[in-house]
Amino acid sequence: MATDGAIGAALVDYESGMSLGSAGGGNDLDLEVASAGNTEVVRAKVRTLEALKINDSIEDILITLNKQYHLIRVLERGGTRLFLYLALDRSRANLALARHNLRNIDNALSL
Repeated sequence: MATDGAIGAALVDYESGMSLGSAGGGNDLDLEVASAGNTEVVRAKVRTLEALKINDSIEDILITLNKQYHLIRVLERGGTRLFLYLALDRSRANLALARHNLRNIDNALSL
């Protein structure tokens, strides 16, 4: 939430769609609904890569809205399938810095 423009953030298990922890959100962003919905986005992209026989992994997914950015950073360590989700106010956010911050969190996170 220290990232400029952050509206909400969550750590999500994309096997179950359950949020393991969250910060921010509120009336403008229901993080439980966002976590479950973005789980479907990650699953769809994983299935697409498999169907295309692309032998690679997802680093992050960016969804741009008129007023917001939604960043999904996929974390895979030892079979644990999680993602970091960060919603940003587009008028106050620096997208490159937000991606850099998520990468740093990913690198520092121990599972």
